[in-house]
Amino acid sequence: MNIHSFLDTGLAFKNPEQIAARRDALLGEHLRYLAEHSPFYRKLGSALREVRTAADLPLLPLTDKSDLADPDNVFSCVDSHRMVDCCLTSGTTGRPVALPQTARDLERLAFNEELSFRGAGIAPGDRVLIAAALDRCFMAGLAYFLGLVRIGALTIRGGSGSLPVLGELVRNHRPSAIIGVPTLLLRLAERLQGEGVDPASLGVKRLIGIGEPLRNADLSLSPLGLRLGKLWGSDLFGTYASTEMATSFSDCCCGRGGHVPPELIVVEIVDDEGRPLPPGQPGEVVATPLQVTGMPLLRFRTGDIATLHDGPCPCGRNTPRLGPVLGRRSQMLKMRGVTLFPSAIFSVLEEVAGVRGYYLEVFDEFDLSDRVRVVVGGTAGALDPNDIAERIAARTRVKPEVLVMAPEEIQAKVHPGDRRKPVTFFDCRKTTRQGR
Repeated sequence: MNIHSFLDTGLAFKNPEQIAARRDALLGEHLRYLAEHSPFYRKLGSALREVRTAADLPLLPLTDKSDLADPDNVFSCVDSHRMVDCCLTSGTTGRPVALPQTARDLERLAFNEELSFRGAGIAPGDRVLIAAALDRCFMAGLAYFLGLVRIGALTIRGGSGSLPVLGELVRNHRPSAIIGVPTLLLRLAERLQGEGVDPASLGVKRLIGIGEPLRNADLSLSPLGLRLGKLWGSDLFGTYASTEMATSFSDCCCGRGGHVPPELIVVEIVDDEGRPLPPGQPGEVVATPLQVTGMPLLRFRTGDIATLHDGPCPCGRNTPRLGPVLGRRSQMLKMRGVTLFPSAIFSVLEEVAGVRGYYLEVFDEFDLSDRVRVVVGGTAGALDPNDIAERIAARTRVKPEVLVMAPEEIQAKVHPGDRRKPVTFFDCRKTTRQGR
């Protein structure tokens, strides 16, 4: 692979035929690289040569998280001495998996984040607070730092472990943009308000949300997004990424979904049987990251449910756009004949005044139905559990059990010290049903 082949910041603005041709050429390079260097994918043999374009990818099998757990590291394509970064997945859905990176992989990461941040309007001279973990071998914080360095912005490496520290950094260094998990940024704004500081007066022009969606399925801002925009007086930009994909999908100024960088990834949307779905239909995101040299993957099942939108964006780009994650395939709920994802319940809770955090627990009830308990944080007497349950029923057609607890108890449950993202879904169903 040519080390400079991905350096084409204008590709997304070319016509769809040119974009597809470049993507397919890079896909061909990717498949040849796998055939030559990957012990895992080499076994596919001649099937790799049958794929000429992205439309042919369904000819090949899918890769999932259980494959990556192989202790022999059969996905590695280079000698260990060429690996320069020990990167681990977050372990949100299981044990963390190691995906070490080469120097070229880090350069690719930096390029990806440069594209994302430039699309959000970040430029040289901006001051950007990274309110995301830069430790514990996570990819995200490192990627943000490298991308901002490429742009020439000043980085303020605050991390995500301490609200008081983040509050001090915002007050003292006045960032023009903040990158962080939306609920963390909400808690930060509320803390500043509690100290008599109006977040909207601090000059933060852009909030870049990670790990949680800021938009609804129709691409309008969610209640959480609307609250954040009002509190900070900032423009909002959502992102979607995973360590395995080594690629992020980021909103532009028009907020019409996360743009797919065609020089870095091929995205498919598939149904429960792994069959491709057309644009506009929600399904599981399947990713083939391009131009990765250390541990490249092919047709990786993310487990996330989203919709791919085609057609040009008002910003001028002609690349497909990925809508917000609607939920995880493993978190799909079935309640009295209704199928839904936790996000449908969470969107209702975000509209209820006085709710200070929440999480959801799901249990077995019958073979074809789950029992769902919604636990919300609030002061004594300020929230009516039955009223909240009725609001959820009005939106989703099912009425769950609702409990109200002290906000401090909710925060301790949702923000365990060993996780970089809030944990708002606790699956207590039997193992045999969790993967359905």
